[in-house]
Amino acid sequence: MGEIRQSYLAAAESALSLLQNPVVSTAWGKPSALTEFSVGGLAVHLSHQLVRVRDALQVDGEIQPPIPLLDHYVSSPWVQAGLDHESNVSVRRNGEAAAADGHETMTQEARSVLDFLRAALPAEPEDRVVRLPWAGWSLRLDDFLLTRVMEIVVHSDDLASSVGIETPELPAPVIDPVVELLARLAVHRHGATAVIRTLSRAERAPATISAF
Repeated sequence: MGEIRQSYLAAAESALSLLQNPVVSTAWGKPSALTEFSVGGLAVHLSHQLVRVRDALQVDGEIQPPIPLLDHYVSSPWVQAGLDHESNVSVRRNGEAAAADGHETMTQEARSVLDFLRAALPAEPEDRVVRLPWAGWSLRLDDFLLTRVMEIVVHSDDLASSVGIETPELPAPVIDPVVELLARLAVHRHGATAVIRTLSRAERAPATISAF
C-alpha cells in the first residue's frame, strides 16, 4: 500500500479518536471556532472526510480521465469564495443537519466507515481513479486521499480549538504532504515572492498567504 494511503488511514484514525472524545459530545451544540458552525456541525464535517472516501470508492458509472490536483482546487468554487457563497453555505447546512442526529450516531458511522476503508484501500490498484460526482470530475485516488488528509489535519485543529484541547499530534508522513500542498496552493494564489517573504522576511511579508 502506497505511502499516501497509509498516511490517510493514520489521519483517519486520529480523526476518529478526536471525534470520540467526550468533550466533543459535551460541547456538541455550542459555537465552534469556525463562523456559523456549531461544534457538532464541524465534527460531522470532519467525519465526512472518511465518508467521502468511502463514497468515492463506491461511485458507479463512467470514469473520466483524472485532472491534475492543482486544477481540482482551481476549479472548486469554495476555495476563494466567501462564507456566504452557496458552496460554503451548503457545507454548513449539511453539517448542521447531520449533527441533529447526535454525537453517538456520527461516531458509530465513522467507526464503520473506517473499518471499511482499512480493508478497501490496500486492495485498490495503484492507478485507481475515482469520480467525484459532487465536483464533476475525476482524480487519481491518491490525489483525492491527499485532499482528504489536508481536510482532516486542518479541521482536527479547528475542532480541537473549538473544545479547548490540544490539537492532535500527527506523524511527519501525514503532516509533510499537507504542508507541501498548502504551500503550493499559497504560491498559486499569492505568488512565490509573497510566500518566500512571509517565511523569511517578516518586515516585507504580506498580510496573509492563506491557501484559502
